[in-house]
Amino acid sequence: MERVRLGVVGLGRAFMLMLPTLVHHPRLRLVAAADPRAEARDTFARDFEGARTYEDVDALCADPGVDAVYVASPHQFHLQHVRAAASRGKHVLVEKPMALTLADARAMVEAARAGSVHLIVGHSHSFDAPYLRARELIRSGQYGAVRMINALNFTDYLYRPRRPEELDTAQGGGAIFSQAPHQVEVVRLLAGRPARSVRAAAGVWDPARGTEGAYNAFLDFGEGMAANLAYSGHAHFDTDEFAGWIGEMGTRRDPDRYGEARAALAKVASREEEAALKNRRAYGTNLDASEARRATPPPAHNHFGLVIVSCEGADLRPMPDGVMIYADGERRFEPLPPPEVPRAEVGDELFAAVALGQPPLHSGEWGMATLEICLGILDSARGGREITLRHQV
Repeated sequence: MERVRLGVVGLGRAFMLMLPTLVHHPRLRLVAAADPRAEARDTFARDFEGARTYEDVDALCADPGVDAVYVASPHQFHLQHVRAAASRGKHVLVEKPMALTLADARAMVEAARAGSVHLIVGHSHSFDAPYLRARELIRSGQYGAVRMINALNFTDYLYRPRRPEELDTAQGGGAIFSQAPHQVEVVRLLAGRPARSVRAAAGVWDPARGTEGAYNAFLDFGEGMAANLAYSGHAHFDTDEFAGWIGEMGTRRDPDRYGEARAALAKVASREEEAALKNRRAYGTNLDASEARRATPPPAHNHFGLVIVSCEGADLRPMPDGVMIYADGERRFEPLPPPEVPRAEVGDELFAAVALGQPPLHSGEWGMATLEICLGILDSARGGREITLRHQV
């Protein structure tokens, strides 16, 4: 198999973020899509010659020309759509969070096993090349064991245009379901061992937004090793300042555009108007694949704020263009070449699983462990107690 023939379920915002990867990755080919919106299906058919489109997800999953299915539908449909794909023998890439309950996550893992297919959960920033390179350096043993990790990210997440369900924690909205999986998975990747417990604080600071926009979490990995996670999406300080104003997607940002997310939202008069503003960024409404095809690769890799891994013999700092190493007797930078395809690592892992039979790192079990920690952050913040973790890998 030279290329994985990929079908997409849900042509929304997640699909738009992954579109540059899906268009340019040499091992992937978009061949089919399912979406309830006729305009999105029509746009997909025009964008991808010979592609089939479906209103019904089951019909897409039954397509014999599809090798794998990318489930990018709303969170509450993930289980249904993963089951539909796995029952037809299709490998699955499902967006994070994979589910909103551990029971649904477990059912997805079981569906993949029953269908003898690979289940990959992502994209999260633990796919990003700088974190994977830092993991290689840690696993080499030259800097000793990991003892502490600190992860910090401040963004304008909460003040970007949102649909009502994205501001409702019960429906998977808010920073803990949307943003914490990225940070949790980066820390888990670098820790290299299962976490034992989590203690967290979080709350709704802005009643007008109605969901958690920030959290602090303390992950205990045992034997004296721990990680501190801090995230804020309240559009004040921005940790891209620590990355030379390289943004999350690896592109350059202008610090003089401070406050524009809040300023734009202040002009919106209602939740309906805000949802309409969000929908104008959806595929098939005003957007197609032309911009993704024309776009040049970003100058640097994706990242998720400031991360410092403290080993016995060095501190390691993954950055958008490499890894900074602060060792006992030297400080040096190990550069990474700029990406040829943004988020190529997602396609690499999917191809290796589907075409080569390699078990993926970001498996269903991996995704369930991340979900358990995110649910633990919520439970700990609400109950003021430490949460013991039981489903870590």
